[in-house]
Amino acid sequence: MDRRYSEETVVTHKGQEHKCVLVETGEEIYSLSKDYDVIGVDELFLIPGSADVLIKLFHQGKTILTSSLQLSSTSEFLPMGYEPFEEVVKVLPWATKIEVCPAVCYKCGADAYYTERLAKEEKKVLIGGAESYQPVCYKHSVMNKK
Repeated sequence: MDRRYSEETVVTHKGQEHKCVLVETGEEIYSLSKDYDVIGVDELFLIPGSADVLIKLFHQGKTILTSSLQLSSTSEFLPMGYEPFEEVVKVLPWATKIEVCPAVCYKCGADAYYTERLAKEEKKVLIGGAESYQPVCYKHSVMNKK
């Protein structure tokens, strides 16, 4: 769904690129998966239905690799201010290995596991870069401000 940098590659904010196929739904992942033993999905949280499809493919013997944010940047419904993304919640119990890689807090340089939304848009999922959101540590997260 993220077409900011390319239609044929997944591109990091720093410019690293890898060939890919862009999809918008889990069903698209399933239809493309038949000839592959390893399925890699970047930004799992952005793709509706991706968790159910990846679990199905896992049960078919495929190797599944994903990367994703785990929590939204804000939530008015939870006291701690963050809400887990549905696709991530569904797929995590099936994981055989989980590696949480922190970013760097843009305010102090500590390990950052959370996101601070800078943009004022109300959408739950907002595709953007440094102009829209930044990584933050617990100390600078909304959980520590409530």
